[in-house]
Amino acid sequence: MRSILTLGAAALALAVAAPALAQTAAPAQDPAAAAPAPTAAAVAAGQPVKDNTGAVIGSVTEVKPDATGKSMATIKMDDKTFAVDVKNLAVQDGASVINASKAEIEGMLGVKK
Repeated sequence: MRSILTLGAAALALAVAAPALAQTAAPAQDPAAAAPAPTAAAVAAGQPVKDNTGAVIGSVTEVKPDATGKSMATIKMDDKTFAVDVKNLAVQDGASVINASKAEIEGMLGVKK
């Protein structure tokens, strides 16, 4: 059962998260005057998780490397737990944000209403 949830989460991450989390910035007019980029906040255990509508859908319970060394976040949503590559999460205002709605995630995990 856990492997099905992990596979569903991996499919979710690959299918919807990466493209919309990409950000672009206008180039600085004077490169010498450009300020260094701020350090991105890290995904961490205890953070709330928000879906793409801004609703809190769960929390990060753990962040650790998988067997290949890829950093994975374990997310608890209601009574379901799934893992997502931290590269597919953004951190905004102290919360991890995933680019899918709760309903889309439930569909990928096979949750029946």
